[in-house]
Amino acid sequence: MWRDALLVAGKDLRIEARSRVATNQVAPFAVLILILFGFALDPDRGVLGRASAGLFWVAVLLSSLLAVQRSFAVEAGDGAADGLRLSGLDPAGVFLGKAAAVAAQLALLQVVLAFGIVVLYNADLGGPVLLLATCAAATVGLAAAGTVYGVLAAGLRVRETLLPLLLLPVVAPVLLSATRAWEAGMGISVDDGWRWAQLLAVFAVVYVTLGVLAFGALLEES
Repeated sequence: MWRDALLVAGKDLRIEARSRVATNQVAPFAVLILILFGFALDPDRGVLGRASAGLFWVAVLLSSLLAVQRSFAVEAGDGAADGLRLSGLDPAGVFLGKAAAVAAQLALLQVVLAFGIVVLYNADLGGPVLLLATCAAATVGLAAAGTVYGVLAAGLRVRETLLPLLLLPVVAPVLLSATRAWEAGMGISVDDGWRWAQLLAVFAVVYVTLGVLAFGALLEES
């Protein structure tokens, strides 16, 4: 399973490195979201600083939709999806590999967005341990849930519009928990950020387990 996961993750990451979709489209899209929020909210009243954690995770969440769609779009043509099903790879390994590739892209994106909120919103990224732990748990959860629902929508003609409808309500707890944890880590809130980080970890474990157990059946149906 782990060998197959490494093969699939390496394949997806090599495709992204050669196509540069993440750097030329997803990252600019995410930064543009931050800039638009800057225009929409009044920076003179400190609104952007107080809302920086939530705006950061909204940008991550919307960008994750593009990353997941891209992950399955590369296999939509030329019978690549059928080749993946007939390759003899462990379905759990395929799931872990695709989720790992999405998670790696999201991790790099979060570095760019963190720099963006510091420059654009004058955010203070204090409490780095909590912030990094939150990012790790949220990234795994988003990648796992996105891969599960991505394969559900992959075989449909309306997958571009169906995936957001399936995924966004499911990952709403990630948005809420990650925002609350980051607010605590940044000193915006006095709430217990580690409690929210633990909730993110539970979400990640649930969807990783679900993907490992059910991805084979979902892949066959797609």
